[in-house]
Amino acid sequence: MSGSIQHGGGLAAAAAIYGGEPKDWLDLSTGINPCPPPLPAIPDRSWHRLPDRELELAAGAVARKFYASGDRLPLPVPGTQSAIQLLPRLVAPSRRVAIFAPTYGEYRRAFELAGFAVDAVTSIDEIDARHGLVVVVNPNNPDGRLYTREQLSLLVENLRQSDGILVVDEAFGEMCPDSSMAGICDPNLIVFRSFGKFFGMAGIRLGFVIADESITGRFAEWLGPWSVSGPALSIATQLFAADRQRIADQIAARRAGLDSILSAHGLTIRGTVGLFALVEDEQAADLHAHLCRHHILTRKFDYARNWLRFGLAPDGDSDLRLSTVLDLWRAGSA
Repeated sequence: MSGSIQHGGGLAAAAAIYGGEPKDWLDLSTGINPCPPPLPAIPDRSWHRLPDRELELAAGAVARKFYASGDRLPLPVPGTQSAIQLLPRLVAPSRRVAIFAPTYGEYRRAFELAGFAVDAVTSIDEIDARHGLVVVVNPNNPDGRLYTREQLSLLVENLRQSDGILVVDEAFGEMCPDSSMAGICDPNLIVFRSFGKFFGMAGIRLGFVIADESITGRFAEWLGPWSVSGPALSIATQLFAADRQRIADQIAARRAGLDSILSAHGLTIRGTVGLFALVEDEQAADLHAHLCRHHILTRKFDYARNWLRFGLAPDGDSDLRLSTVLDLWRAGSA
């Protein structure tokens, strides 16, 4: 695989094509909470000192409670993207890798750049003893596919027989807590969690790896000292203790607004994960361009031209802005 992978975001690139200042655009291209909780006070020492082991342990301890990971202490990492790059080191080069597709493209890219043969699979039945590592994004981005805890536990058990590893990316796991594998203690299971999406603070680049200490120890060694900033650890330690239900309720309210707008304009929602909705429409490419002309950015897909992903708007005024532009679309006006 070569070239860049399309992601959400990219306001500057969109503004360069369609005009306007990035700050004036309505960015619906990402699956990030648009209503983050207030930023907590960050102690001066977090800015002035290197983030020592004390801060890492404190963040890991509150993350363990938040993610209900039991005896396993989550390892803070500088965004799960950094952990994805390390996964090929865990697999023998002779083994194949399976990735449940379609999904986040960086997994395939990381393994192919490392020389692995990668199988894009759509069913658990396609996994066999050749696979040294399997990746499941659960719930999935972008189509909302969801596997139960029982289904994934059985997959872990099957992989264990051939010394295979299951990686479950729960970047949107807060939306489906009953399916989370974070509390399953198995040496052949790795769970990734993202801090930035649920809390709406993707800019601090923070994630957590939940796995056996033999695995998190290797990740920590590969990442090196001070890989996560002191301010990021301080923010996480405080926000993990915030009112989780209040944040979830805000997301649900924003999501209800989006669903109402999309349905009112006859758009078919193919899948959803709370922080976004995937629309399937034969005119998706034209709709994306129409929205861009009105400075609203959504997420299109090079592998599915009839898909368009809508993230959540931050408030009612933004909902109205989206609805008005969709009215123009339905009326046939550019």
